[in-house]
Amino acid sequence: MRLPLILLAPLLLTGCFIETSTYSIDPNTDHAITVRVEKGTFWAKDGTLRVILSRLPDCQRQIELGEVWLSGLQVELFGNGNNAYTLRADDQAWRLDTTDCSVQEAPDADAVTGLPLGIFELGDDNKLTFEKPDAAGE
Repeated sequence: MRLPLILLAPLLLTGCFIETSTYSIDPNTDHAITVRVEKGTFWAKDGTLRVILSRLPDCQRQIELGEVWLSGLQVELFGNGNNAYTLRADDQAWRLDTTDCSVQEAPDADAVTGLPLGIFELGDDNKLTFEKPDAAGE
């Protein structure tokens, strides 16, 4: 009886994933923002959003931002100057500071300002990619 259950166990994990994509702030140093999306069960419609802030050797930190709807997920990245950045997904926003790798109080999602740096997007194939803005939009 255990053998069939053991053989079925991998099927429960087939819809699970952990995807990451990185925005390199300074390609000559280890200064970057990495977005990580985790889906724990194949039937889940939402997942956990995390961000990894790196500015080595000064700091590196992974921060859980919360649950997000996975279908059509787009996480926008804005630059606010002085190592401050804002992430926005749907009606949620997070202010990031890579000086000390922290999350600060963020504005309402509809009040986000800053220079658009690109979008982390979860595709239909469950791959997370980072796309810079079009040159025409800059």
